[in-house]
Amino acid sequence: MKLVKFTLLAIFALGAYLLLWPVAIDPVAWQAPKATGYVGPWASNNALADLDLLSLGGHHGPEDFALRDDGVIATATHSGDIMLLAPKSNEFKTWVSTGGRPLGIEYDLQGNLLVADAMKGLLSISPNGDISLVTNQVDDADIVYADDVDVAQNGMVYFSDATSKFSASQFGGTLPASLLEIMEHKGNGRLLQYNPNTAETRVLLEGLVFANGVAVSHDQRSVLINETGSYRVLRYWLKGPKAGKVDTLIDNLPGFPDNIARSPSGGYWLGFASPRARSIDDLSQSPFLRKMIQRLPSFLQPAGKDYGHVIKISETGEVLMDLQDPSGAYPFTTGVLETVDALYISSLTANAVGRRPL
Repeated sequence: MKLVKFTLLAIFALGAYLLLWPVAIDPVAWQAPKATGYVGPWASNNALADLDLLSLGGHHGPEDFALRDDGVIATATHSGDIMLLAPKSNEFKTWVSTGGRPLGIEYDLQGNLLVADAMKGLLSISPNGDISLVTNQVDDADIVYADDVDVAQNGMVYFSDATSKFSASQFGGTLPASLLEIMEHKGNGRLLQYNPNTAETRVLLEGLVFANGVAVSHDQRSVLINETGSYRVLRYWLKGPKAGKVDTLIDNLPGFPDNIARSPSGGYWLGFASPRARSIDDLSQSPFLRKMIQRLPSFLQPAGKDYGHVIKISETGEVLMDLQDPSGAYPFTTGVLETVDALYISSLTANAVGRRPL
């Protein structure tokens, strides 16, 4: 009899926990587009397999790249270190540390390395390694998850605040915070602009579900922004009759889009950190169940899958190249840097940089 009472009490306690325990997210219903899977235009291939691996000397998570005028390649790592690869070298060397989690990086017109640091805000690193804060506030509120950055030819800086709610510092790091934003799906992400002439930061676009990769268009008339949680790339118009408006460049993508970067040969490279999770799509219209899932141990919650995947798209969103590695040997691919002789592949978790000779 005591065993029965104990069992009933345990079941009651578990049920109460799954129904009532406070969680960080306040999910909303949305309609996930139907995933087509890796068939048709996304048919699986092995074009990204067997990459050359360039050592990071014990570091991991080379999230993004920036190419200096002299051919040196910079990357940002999980430890906070910015590492450099000299021309004709096969190993990245530590340069400086931001003391945070640097994500997107890009050189400005003066040769300073701009860093979107999820813990610190938008930083600038001078050629001699001095680090300064560019901005960490907009509209008298903190920028809590600076993610990616790009610089226009006129010097204007565009960067993303992936979520204004789930701070990477307060919610266990960049990956846990990103999962909270995607599971909630309210759209706390923003596209921001920093004017170096006036030191003003302003919001261009908000309501994005994990605002991620940023790239100024080749013609400088618009900014592309990856909305990771909605599987699409948006275009925010800077000039012309559509100035201030936004439209969709490509949507219903097969994975979670991460970084986006201009290709010197035209078009844009886009990386997928992971394929879409069917469980997330199936529960898109069930905020209550998503809230319950958030109460489960982390190992029972939806998780990313190792799958290498990058694509190249045109100015109109047409897929020009699709490079995959279903084995996930080089996992959580976040983006591509194209040089005259190779494609450099970045990753959220890998302990090396992938390189694919052209």
